[in-house]
Amino acid sequence: MNTLNIVTRRGFLKSTGLGALAASLPAWYLEETMSQAAAPKTLSANDKPGIALVGCGGQGRGDCNWARNFGNVVAVCDVDEGHLEEAAKQFNAPHKFKDFRKVMDREDVHVIINGTPDHWHTLVNLLAVQSGRDVYAEKPLTLTIDEGKRLVRAVRRNKAILQVGSQQRSDARFRLACELVRNGRIGKLQYMVSGLPTGPRSGPFPGEKPPTGLDWDFYQGQAPKADYTPRRCHWDFRWWYDYSGGQMTDWGAHHNDIAQWGNGTERSGPIEVWGRSLKEMVPGGYTAACDYLIHCRYANGVQMVITNQAPNGVRFEGTDGWIFVNRETIKASRPEMLEEPLPTGATRLYKSDNHMGNFFECIRSRKDPICDVEIGHRSISVAHLGVLSVRLNRPLKWDPEKEKFADDYEANTWLAREMRQPYDYSFIA
Repeated sequence: MNTLNIVTRRGFLKSTGLGALAASLPAWYLEETMSQAAAPKTLSANDKPGIALVGCGGQGRGDCNWARNFGNVVAVCDVDEGHLEEAAKQFNAPHKFKDFRKVMDREDVHVIINGTPDHWHTLVNLLAVQSGRDVYAEKPLTLTIDEGKRLVRAVRRNKAILQVGSQQRSDARFRLACELVRNGRIGKLQYMVSGLPTGPRSGPFPGEKPPTGLDWDFYQGQAPKADYTPRRCHWDFRWWYDYSGGQMTDWGAHHNDIAQWGNGTERSGPIEVWGRSLKEMVPGGYTAACDYLIHCRYANGVQMVITNQAPNGVRFEGTDGWIFVNRETIKASRPEMLEEPLPTGATRLYKSDNHMGNFFECIRSRKDPICDVEIGHRSISVAHLGVLSVRLNRPLKWDPEKEKFADDYEANTWLAREMRQPYDYSFIA
């Protein structure tokens, strides 16, 4: 075997992130991917955009560490001084801020990496695109469906590039699964299962004095005012409906996105949703359902179940078999479903092997990234619908075109939330 080819192949796999998943892909798909793609291009020293990280927790710093391969980190921002100092040191950032609005005043900031908690995503994203920045936005994209509608309009109006951090779209396993489903490899798609993790069920949690260096009021933002507890802050914010939606919006943002991609409804959504919590939460403790079962029905007749009672991943079931995919494997009811190449003329999906690289390539080309704002909005809308059905404890009829519930005044009042002042939309006016 030619040594140069070995080196080139290894280098390609490493640069595109395909190395870890090569063993789980069929040979024809791996070779096709290698022949069609190039590693993301690195901008020259003269045209690297200035990057600002807003939200310097672990996820934000991880995203920014990835992004600095394509630009220069010039500013970091967080309401927690400890996180702020860690990020400034890690990225050697010359400018530090506690208020993200001041970041947007800097002319050397071209790109925002938004790693804030879920309830802050929309205000940061809106101000970023309105001030002419492009955004890499962590998922789940929004706290409510109304926020998503506002953000889609703002991104389109300002011609901004916004990539949602649903990186499974840039994983060849998930793309292959969706391409096979879209091309009828399992026959007519009938049923999908979005298997999510179980959330925690703990509490109650007594209030404490906020730690020095944390602006607790600013951290809470639009959410109702509450006493500080470490269980409401940083990683654990996601288990409270005040700030997030539990695993239904956390992992649901990933797997529901893939299910919609395979179903061809990534810019639409279900027409019926009915769900329930399977376990009562502890009074005074976490509020987001930890055990849950959500049923969805689409206009094309496909049904989907979202639950923590199934293996983590996405399962597509059709008239001729099934395909299961997650971050470790892709499997099918018959091996030949994966091993047989797709024919010439088959439907092929948007291809990306580096999620952050795709974002920066789109900054240059001004083309939509693989998980653009509308796709991200529609994917998390499925999760929001599931959460609303659980909280209202009844079935809901949804019009994905109008993005409203059909003849259901009460449910429609839940599409937006009252925002605590001063942290409403006027905060970024």
